[in-house]
Amino acid sequence: MKPARIPQKLTAPQHWADIPWGEYYREALDRQLQPWLAKMFGFHLLKIGPLSAELNTDNCAISHQVTVASAGERVQVLADPHQLPFENRSVDACLLAHLLPWSPDPHCLVREVDRVLIDDGWMILSGFNPVSLLGLGKCLPVQRRRVPYNSRMFSMMRLTDWAALLNFEVLYQANFHVLPWQRLGGNLLNAHLPALGCMQVIVARKRTIPLTLNPQKKRKENAQLRPAVGATRQYREPLRTQASREDTPRPQKWDD
Repeated sequence: MKPARIPQKLTAPQHWADIPWGEYYREALDRQLQPWLAKMFGFHLLKIGPLSAELNTDNCAISHQVTVASAGERVQVLADPHQLPFENRSVDACLLAHLLPWSPDPHCLVREVDRVLIDDGWMILSGFNPVSLLGLGKCLPVQRRRVPYNSRMFSMMRLTDWAALLNFEVLYQANFHVLPWQRLGGNLLNAHLPALGCMQVIVARKRTIPLTLNPQKKRKENAQLRPAVGATRQYREPLRTQASREDTPRPQKWDD
């Protein structure tokens, strides 16, 4: 297995139109994300990368949506995605559309997303499937320098493993086909051969398990019941003595 971090810097496309049949990829990814965007609530949504900025997120209930990228036209914050200029646990959801395939250090990118996400925050990842016809194109030396064959294609198992290491719960993962001669994609192939789809998407939530016990819960466990008012030992002892005397049988008198 090749290492995730590489020394060379990759040039990512700035628009979906820069990728052959990129508009078809974008529309297919929009259809996959619409049911999950409706389930997201919060205050801040980060669309990281120029390709994320062109996705339709109007169905998301999070109104404040900010695009972060190192360059691009629809970018509100110019910054390196590997060093996000936001505080810890300040973002509710992060969308990374095809950002990992052109990242020289995807581990750092995912860790940075984990840093800025709040507890139970959402993370969406998308990319190209190496086990597909698109992935086979990387085997041809002529195609390796062209988009999208110059990208890095990670398997679904590897991406879910990175998410699990950071305590992300994967709620949805799917591979799906995008056919260049059919705008709606290959429904027949998606029904019978979804594992060979050229596109992949992962929807996960950040789960945080506290390492220390909750002080309030600990106090409740150690709390002792207070004695009732007036029910002290000196009052209970005579009652016990009187009850024991009543229980002992009395001698019977026999008449002559």
